[in-house]
Amino acid sequence: MAVPKRRQSKSRSRKRRSHDALTAPVYTSCTNCGSLSRPHSVCSACGTYKGVQILKVKEKKK
Repeated sequence: MAVPKRRQSKSRSRKRRSHDALTAPVYTSCTNCGSLSRPHSVCSACGTYKGVQILKVKEKKK
């Protein structure tokens, strides 16, 4: 089994871990209905993508 020859310094470990931070998800407003959705994906509220109807969305019953 491989064992490190020398101890890794704190700065070297922290440089490697600098990219591990979590980022908040990005949302954009739908051009058709205005609801928030993830970019480059079909809107879950109206079912459109780039102005084209992709999915048939059922309306919620009240």
